[in-house]
Amino acid sequence: MILWLKTITLRNLIVGKGRLFFKYCWPFMVLLISFFKILPRFFPKTLWTVSSIGSGGLSILGRYVAYSSMAGSYSRNVYFGSRVVFKNIQNSHIGENVSIHDFCYVDALGGIDIGDNVSIAHSSSIITFNHTWDDLSLPIKYNPVEFGKVIIKNDVWIGCGVRIMPGVVIGERSVIAAGAVVVKDVPPRSVVAGVPAKLIKNIE
Repeated sequence: MILWLKTITLRNLIVGKGRLFFKYCWPFMVLLISFFKILPRFFPKTLWTVSSIGSGGLSILGRYVAYSSMAGSYSRNVYFGSRVVFKNIQNSHIGENVSIHDFCYVDALGGIDIGDNVSIAHSSSIITFNHTWDDLSLPIKYNPVEFGKVIIKNDVWIGCGVRIMPGVVIGERSVIAAGAVVVKDVPPRSVVAGVPAKLIKNIE
């Protein structure tokens, strides 16, 4: 086991062989996450901030531990790229074998559920609330917000630069083309593209 660990870098083990890493190291991971869960929230938040700029194995591990200790629940083999902004983590759930790549922006204020085997390419955004503008006595930025939970089902590929707006449900085994702005539900087994996103074809 020791010789095997010496032949592969921590980063390659986590990124390239993620499931293998979690298989061998899961008891240690659970212990580490449990430790951060009992600490004041300041500590996992700081761990996320410090590790967010790095791309090495320790930074990837730090982001996973920080997320898992702040989220409502956590799963195995979840990868967060560098400089991912993730707000209101406690309102999110992420399944197994999920990757959220560099420079993504996620705000789970209204709630986010992400299923298994989901890939979110770089520079994508997920928003779960909208500003209202009904109170004319206040600037729009100070009007109440409306929440809309985002649900991404299993086996979804989200291309780079996608914007997913509040209240959207993305069905299983769907593809969201790069640059799409998703403002309404996406049926299962479909490919959508454009601004706003529209059905391009079904996946047979």
